[in-house]
Amino acid sequence: MTAAAGAVLGAHGFPPIAALIATLAGGALAAGGANAINCFIDRDIDGVMGRTTLRPIPAGTVSPQRALVFGIALVAGSMAVFLALAPPLAAGIAMLAAVYYVFIYTRWLKRSTPSNIVIGGAAGALPPVIGWAAVQGELSLLPLWLFAIVFYWTPPHFWALALLIKGEYERARVPMLPIVRGDEETRRQILLYSCVLVPLTLLLTPFGLMGWTYLVSAAILGGLFLWLAYRLWRDARVSAARRLFRFSIYYLSLLYAAMVIDRLFLG
Repeated sequence: MTAAAGAVLGAHGFPPIAALIATLAGGALAAGGANAINCFIDRDIDGVMGRTTLRPIPAGTVSPQRALVFGIALVAGSMAVFLALAPPLAAGIAMLAAVYYVFIYTRWLKRSTPSNIVIGGAAGALPPVIGWAAVQGELSLLPLWLFAIVFYWTPPHFWALALLIKGEYERARVPMLPIVRGDEETRRQILLYSCVLVPLTLLLTPFGLMGWTYLVSAAILGGLFLWLAYRLWRDARVSAARRLFRFSIYYLSLLYAAMVIDRLFLG
C-alpha cells in the first residue's frame, strides 16, 4: 500500500503502467526475498516462538539451504524487474532495503539491542520511496516525509505486538523493549512515538504537499491512534495492547489510501 501510494504521488496521478508493475512486482519480490533470507537466519529461534513455528523451515517443509537460495533468487528477480521497467534509483533503493533488513536488522540489531525495531524499521519505511523513485527517478521532500511517517509508525506498531508476545521473545532471547526495559517503559515509549507520528502526518498539508481531504482523514485517524496509545499508557492490560496493534495496521493503510484519494481524485 505504501509503495503504491509513493508511485501515485510521484506521478501526480495514476502512474505509468511500467512504473506501477515495477513498484508492486519488484517490491514484492524484494520483500519476499528478504523475508526468506530472514527465515534462514532466524531458523534457530523460529521454532521456539509460537507465532513462527509454522514457517516452512521450522515446520520441516523447506530445507534451510533451499530457503536461502530461494530468497537470493527473489531478490535477484526483483533487481531484474526494476532495472527493466524503472529508473536505476528504484532498483538501488530496493536493494538497499533488502540488504539493510537482512544484514543490519536481522543479523545485527534484532538480537543485540532493544532499539532493534527503531533502527531496523528504516528498511520497512523505504517502500513509498521506492514507489516514488520508480516514477520520478529522483527524490525530493515528499518521499522522505513518507519515509519518516512509516519510520515513526513502526515502534508503536511493533512494541504493541511485543507486549502481546513478550514471553515468546524472552524464550528466544530476543532483547525486545518490554523484556529489557519493562512493560511500563514500553507503553510510555509507544505514546511518545505516537505523539511524534501524528503531528508529522498532519504537517503535510500546511507544507503544501497534500490537500484538505487528506488532512481531515489524517486528523481523524491520528486522533484515534493517539487515544489508543494513551489508553495503553494508562491501562496495562493485554486487551489495550491488542487494540492498538490491530488498529495500527488499518491506520497506516487508510492513511496512505487517503493520500492516494487526495492526489488521484481531488489533487
